[in-house]
Amino acid sequence: MPSGDRIPFIDLVTPHQELAIELVAVFEKALSTGGFIGGPMVEEFEKAFAAYCQAVECVGLASGTDAVRFALMAAGVKAGDVVVTVPHTFIATTEAVSQAGARPDFVDIDERTYCMNPLELRRYLDEKCRWDESQNRAFLKDSGAPVTAVVPVHIYGQTADMDAILEIARTYNLIVVEDACQAHGAEYFSRRDNRWHQAGSMGQAAAFSFYPGKNLGACGEAGAVTTNDPELAKMIRKLRDHGQARKYYHDVEGYNGRLDAIQAGLLSVKLKHLPMWTKQRADLASRYDELFKSLSADVIAPYKPEWAHAVYHLYVIRVRHREALKTHLAKAGIDSGIHYPIPLHLQKAYEFLGYKEGAFPVAEQSASEILSLPMYPQLTHEFQDRVVQEVIKYMSEGAITNEVTPLISATTP
Repeated sequence: MPSGDRIPFIDLVTPHQELAIELVAVFEKALSTGGFIGGPMVEEFEKAFAAYCQAVECVGLASGTDAVRFALMAAGVKAGDVVVTVPHTFIATTEAVSQAGARPDFVDIDERTYCMNPLELRRYLDEKCRWDESQNRAFLKDSGAPVTAVVPVHIYGQTADMDAILEIARTYNLIVVEDACQAHGAEYFSRRDNRWHQAGSMGQAAAFSFYPGKNLGACGEAGAVTTNDPELAKMIRKLRDHGQARKYYHDVEGYNGRLDAIQAGLLSVKLKHLPMWTKQRADLASRYDELFKSLSADVIAPYKPEWAHAVYHLYVIRVRHREALKTHLAKAGIDSGIHYPIPLHLQKAYEFLGYKEGAFPVAEQSASEILSLPMYPQLTHEFQDRVVQEVIKYMSEGAITNEVTPLISATTP
């Protein structure tokens, strides 16, 4: 745990110090064998992570962005297609769509989970699209572009409502790629299957990021795709390595998206500790929930649906006057974060889509009120108590009314 009175938003030092001997051994192994690209360390991690996600295949990649892009391409998304996702996510989700040659489009989020609202997805397909029976495909009414895929984002470690999304996808012949970049180990209870599923095992494919700050983070950039389709995995292995299945024989044009062996080895070490870290995060989240009970009118804590076990990549509260609270916490020596302040449809990069303020009211209001509090397995109860005490202090001493108003319901006709 970092020394001093300041409470960091995330602690990337302590876990690496605790695992230093195991992590250094990975580097020494790479030095002694010369195995830096591919090879046994990558294959061992792929096998272990596939099993962890209850998936048949895992393909290690250079980043989570590559994971989304290659998953879409291998699943059949083509240039000119439309891929539907949410405006409340990191831009890598939509960058990957564009890099696959498709056009991103959006539907609003659920006001409680902040994930894709299935009712809004169905509304998009019913109202904005026309169905072509001969092609078994939905096409946008305004542009005529085919809508071929949907990317639900398991935001903050909370899974989207996959039963509903998968049912819509079956009806409209959509590819489903889970963006599980923040959801390593998250679980979803399928009412349809009457059992729990791991994030990364439900769509045609799923993308994971191992950016250092993730629940399972590398010591640099890394990512992976999980899938139950061996042929899709085979194509992704080609895409990550310049389109070749064997050296100098290129079936397609590919990319340089390989996972470094050292990063794979480091991830294998950390994967053994991930279940314990996940439990620690869940325990801390439950403790936050309990500590915030007295502020239920002022602070909306993360929603806990019966059908999901979140892994709390982030512990995100929703409050009025978010910026003032963030400033108050900073003055008290407490770091916090905002994920994400501007919905993607209002970003300059996506002006060409033509969306204006008010297009996705739930995402917009959420973006103005969410605040991420310190959350990591090594967070002490003492630090956690200080965080909550300062939030209470701000709420009780503020000259303004802090009561949270309900979001505009995304389900209202």
